[in-house]
Amino acid sequence: MRTVRILCLGDIVGRPGRQVVHQKLPGLVRERGVDLVVANAENIAGGSGITTNLFNKLRAYGVDVVTLGDHLYRRADIIPTMQNSERIVRPANLARAAAGRPFTVVTTNSGVPVAVFCLLGRIYMNTPSDDPFAAAGWVLEQMPDHVRCCVCDMHAEASSEKVAMGHWLDGRCSVVFGTHTHVPTADARVLAGGTAYISDVGMCGPYDSVLGRRKDRVLKHMTTNMPFPFEVATGDVRLCGVLAEVDAETGRAVSVERIEVLGGNADQAYDADDARNGVGGD
Repeated sequence: MRTVRILCLGDIVGRPGRQVVHQKLPGLVRERGVDLVVANAENIAGGSGITTNLFNKLRAYGVDVVTLGDHLYRRADIIPTMQNSERIVRPANLARAAAGRPFTVVTTNSGVPVAVFCLLGRIYMNTPSDDPFAAAGWVLEQMPDHVRCCVCDMHAEASSEKVAMGHWLDGRCSVVFGTHTHVPTADARVLAGGTAYISDVGMCGPYDSVLGRRKDRVLKHMTTNMPFPFEVATGDVRLCGVLAEVDAETGRAVSVERIEVLGGNADQAYDADDARNGVGGD
C-alpha cells in the first residue's frame, strides 16, 4: 500500500507561534517522513490576521498550504497573494465573490495530488458565512477525478458543529481537523468511513496564556469589564497538530495521532515585521 503522511498544524499565534514552527517543523518533517504540511495561520500577525511577508516565511519554514479563518482579511496586503497563490485558501463558505481560493490541489514530492480546503463554522462565530455543509459538498464536486486525498480544516467555535462536519465528510475527505479554539482535544480517531478526525488540534503558540494571550490582560478584562489590549503571551510555546497516514490510492486514512512538540519560551511577542504592519493587541 502506498501512503502519504499529512501533518496538520493548529492556529499559529503571533511571533512565538511562528518561532516554534521555524525551529521545530523541519526536524519533525524529517523524523516522521511527512509528505505534506497544512497549517492554519489566521492568527500569525500579532495574533490576528496574516501578511504576505509572514506567508512567505511560513512557506520557507516548510508549510505547504496555509488555511485561514475568521481573521483572514485583517491585513489587506495579503489579498493579492490570496488571489494568486495556490498555497493559501480562504474558507470555502464565504461568498463566491470573496477574494481568495476556496480550495486548492497540490502535489507532494512523492507525486500524490492532495486537495485542501477550509470552512467557517456558524455557531457562536461573528463572521457571516454560508452553510458549511453545502459548501463542503460543492468543493468535493469540483475535485478532479484523479484526486483521492483531501484535507479539510473546520475552523469553528462549537465542538458539536465540528463533530457533525467530521461525520458529514466521513469517507469523502481523508482528514478533517478542527481549529479556532486553540485547545487540543483528545478525540483524534479514524471514523468508520476512513476519515481521520479531531475536534481541535490546538495552537502553535504560547500555552502559558489564555488562548495565546497574556493572562494578566485577559483576567483584568474579565474581572473588571474594562477594555485591555490582549497582547500575545510568550511562555510555554508548543507546536501542536495531528499526523495522519493516508492510503494514496483510496484516500482513506490508515492512522492519526496527535503531535505536540515543546518549544520553551519565546524571547518576545512582537518583532519588526509586526511593527511595520501595525500589529498590536486586539
